[in-house]
Amino acid sequence: MAATAEPRSLAGERLSYRVRGVNQTFLEGQVVALQDINHDFDEGSFTSLIGPSGCGKSTLLNILAGLLKPSSGSVMLGGKEVDKPRDEAGIMFQKATLLPWRNVLDNLLLPIELSEGKKAAKRRAPQALELLDTVGLKGFDKAYPDELSGGMAQRAAICRMLITEPEVLLLDEPFGALDELTRERMDLEIQRIAMNRNATVVLVTHSIPESVLLSDRVIAMSARPGRITEVIDIDLPRPRTLDTMALPEFQKYVSRVREALDRGHANV
Repeated sequence: MAATAEPRSLAGERLSYRVRGVNQTFLEGQVVALQDINHDFDEGSFTSLIGPSGCGKSTLLNILAGLLKPSSGSVMLGGKEVDKPRDEAGIMFQKATLLPWRNVLDNLLLPIELSEGKKAAKRRAPQALELLDTVGLKGFDKAYPDELSGGMAQRAAICRMLITEPEVLLLDEPFGALDELTRERMDLEIQRIAMNRNATVVLVTHSIPESVLLSDRVIAMSARPGRITEVIDIDLPRPRTLDTMALPEFQKYVSRVREALDRGHANV
């Protein structure tokens, strides 16, 4: 078994998440999903979790979101224990999950309506329209989900997440079901949003190039039980574009991540 990865922290930045000794088991301890996870996710950083299917990436993301309590260990956000969903964090899944009976604008305002009431949601409508404009959906506020393409629905879902102004974005393969061209455009859009908001982003992905393109750090995980086998810092200038993927340095990072994943398999 590989040695436990030491927690890492980006120098000079205030800590956002602190994960210590997190283990997650299911079926009364018979299935070990995560084993001894230690890492610091700093404010304003973009981190990708990558590893084979079933290695616990989504489980770790759900723990960071407060949707799942770890079997042991601790997760702190801003110095406070994460034991339930936090207002500071927005989460987005692979499917847009827009309510089909509500138009796009009403879908965006749903989180505000649920937390603050219908009057507050109505007051936030101009902000929702501005968000739609920023992701190229101006004029689609009255459209219904079945009238949108997959990429448009995902952009609407991003806006629904951003309407609450979260400081942390937790993304569980949000673009995995999209075609390659749409996925690339959405990757660049999420980078732009993260940079403009100085948001802390944690992305679950199966794509090595996507992880390198977007991240300050890539966390390579082993097959179950999921462990951090290597943390790779990505030193490429921002903003990154699709042309970045043609750089020799980019290809070197892709190779490093792939090698880290191979080593993770070998040390299981």
